[in-house]
Amino acid sequence: MSPSSSEAWLREGGWARLGEVVGAAHLRPATPADAVAGVLPRAVIEPGSAAELSAVLRHAHELGLRLAPRGGGSKMEWGNPPRGLDAIVSTRRLERVVDHAWADMTATVEAGCTVAGFQRTLAEHGQRLSLDPLWPDRATIGGVLATNDSGALRVRFGAMRDLVVGITVALADGTLARSGGKVVKNVAGYDLPKLMAGSLGTLAVITEATFRLYPLPRRVRSLSFVLPTAEAVSQVVLAVLDSTLVPTGLQIRAQKGGSLVVDIRLEGEEAALDARVEELRGLVAIKGEEAPAEVWEAREALWAGAEPAVVCRLAVLPTRLGTLCERVGREAERGGLSWRMVSQAGGLAWLRLEGSTALLEVLRSLRQGVEAEEGSLALLHCPPEARAGAEAWGAPGDSLPLMHRVKEQFDPAALLNPGRFVGGI
Repeated sequence: MSPSSSEAWLREGGWARLGEVVGAAHLRPATPADAVAGVLPRAVIEPGSAAELSAVLRHAHELGLRLAPRGGGSKMEWGNPPRGLDAIVSTRRLERVVDHAWADMTATVEAGCTVAGFQRTLAEHGQRLSLDPLWPDRATIGGVLATNDSGALRVRFGAMRDLVVGITVALADGTLARSGGKVVKNVAGYDLPKLMAGSLGTLAVITEATFRLYPLPRRVRSLSFVLPTAEAVSQVVLAVLDSTLVPTGLQIRAQKGGSLVVDIRLEGEEAALDARVEELRGLVAIKGEEAPAEVWEAREALWAGAEPAVVCRLAVLPTRLGTLCERVGREAERGGLSWRMVSQAGGLAWLRLEGSTALLEVLRSLRQGVEAEEGSLALLHCPPEARAGAEAWGAPGDSLPLMHRVKEQFDPAALLNPGRFVGGI
């Protein structure tokens, strides 16, 4: 059977060369579900190995095709719309756990493996990647690295960039580059893993990564404390962080018309954990209730609710988290908006604003106030009709010239996710 007219162009010219690399079954026309921040590419390419991915990028570079890397697709609306887009390069077929050196507490995994799938493999030896990103059943290792997404566990173990010890990437011209190693002590050379973390696929396509691991906890307990004021929240957060409790989760939940709630998670051996819980209760001096594990899914819940809405990520000084709640409440009330926010001890917060009017006005006012205090606000979700007037990243700061030079070194033709990152990178 001859190909349909809608697919015939894939069998011609440069597209045919790409089809020969990955196989005809893994090169298809894009559908509306493949849009990147509202921009629809022509095709989706699904290489099955690092070698195939390298060849795809080499041919695409020769053809001048603009590409967007994609893992599970859970965060494709993050960032600005691309200036132009010819194809998506999917890593979904690169899903193997390459090596689990459980005795050395490291593991190497391909970029298309989901976080949940990776965790199941590690759990067979009582270990974990101490990271809790959004949507782990969909999010892939490469995608989480590219967005540097992490949850409440970062208060104890650091972010994704702190856990990766080695990485393999395919550069825009198809060159495969490796940095780091398979042992935690290997820190010599150019720190490519940290450079890729949070780069949003604008520098290279991640194919494989090696991580340091931690043991699964024997027992976990979470407590929630309802606090009367933002000042009380700040006092509790600072007291816990200055103590010897070493929490593995600390988040603040706030919403329009609701109470301020601080959730704290502790992990450890049975007897020691009970003693630490009692120490926590004494430290906070307010009766705390045992909380279910689902309380740590509050960040994901911000993507559910009435539309139109915006969801953004804010970064402030840790000591300003309490006052951030007050600022959000004032600005949202002024605009007649509903709001929900989840904050974490490191100074990160995720905010959902809902309402038919004033969304972007409130967003701009919040960004101006946060940036005035040396913070930042990144837009992650926005109504399609408003996206053109809503810059995703805000002021880039004085690091922008350096970031442009790095981009020019890795992708001089600007073919990878052009325009999606800070300052139009």
